[in-house]
Amino acid sequence: MTLNQLLYFQTVARLEHFRKAAEELNISQPSLSHSMASLEDELGVKLFQRNGRNVTLTKYGKIFLEKVDSILFEIHLAEKQMKRLSGNKGHIDIAYVAPLSYIYIPKLIRNFLEEDENKEVTFSFHQCLTKDILSGIMKDKYDAGFCAFVEDYQDNIEFTPLIKQEMVLITSIDHELSTKDTVELKEIEKYPFIGYDKTSALGNYTRYILKNKSIHPDIIYECPDENSIASLVAEDFGIAIVADIDSLENYNIKKLRINGENLYHTVHLAYKKDSFQPKSLKNFIKFVNTFELE
Repeated sequence: MTLNQLLYFQTVARLEHFRKAAEELNISQPSLSHSMASLEDELGVKLFQRNGRNVTLTKYGKIFLEKVDSILFEIHLAEKQMKRLSGNKGHIDIAYVAPLSYIYIPKLIRNFLEEDENKEVTFSFHQCLTKDILSGIMKDKYDAGFCAFVEDYQDNIEFTPLIKQEMVLITSIDHELSTKDTVELKEIEKYPFIGYDKTSALGNYTRYILKNKSIHPDIIYECPDENSIASLVAEDFGIAIVADIDSLENYNIKKLRINGENLYHTVHLAYKKDSFQPKSLKNFIKFVNTFELE
């Protein structure tokens, strides 16, 4: 059994098609078929069930795939760690919450790479919820994350505040509140409410605010990020409290400030404490801490 056979098997399992897998792997279909037949012979089980031009995994194939995914992931981690040791030519895995994908992350990376010593650094980009970002940092899946602060992680992860976002109420342009520029928080109880996913950092934050104010809105939908929330608000499904991010300008909505409240959400740079940092990552963290979006 070879490493190539494991990669070939994983690719066929994902695409469920030998020809498409062969094209992606840049090998001939007969070579791929022969390699998989040899693998099945070696294991003594059938891994694939043919269904016309497509293939599906057998019971044994599904069990084997779990092990192969784990093996190849460990190899990926080993490869990534070696790349980290190559100085300025290092690779950085970053993860970030969805709102930053619109302007902040692209401009940050472009500016970082324009500096001579960083030109050969490469990146992998991952868009996730805060909980998944922090979990990934702890497992060394991500080198740095851009997310909310979570107290449970502060002993192991360094958090540096970067971006302060005001929390605002948004409505459709035809909503009765849209004639106002500001609103009292208590007023939201009168209307259907669209909230963040309760498992997200902003979902927890907004629910904490409302609970402390003894406000109990009628939450009809939950969404993972501001863009999905704004899409529903624009169609007058309900109102919402969201972080005031740049991409809200793309939606046909009205933004209202919330009277008498000092509600802000802060995005932090997060990275593992007391962990080896190659030069490329050190340079990136230093750059992020001084970067200002124009």
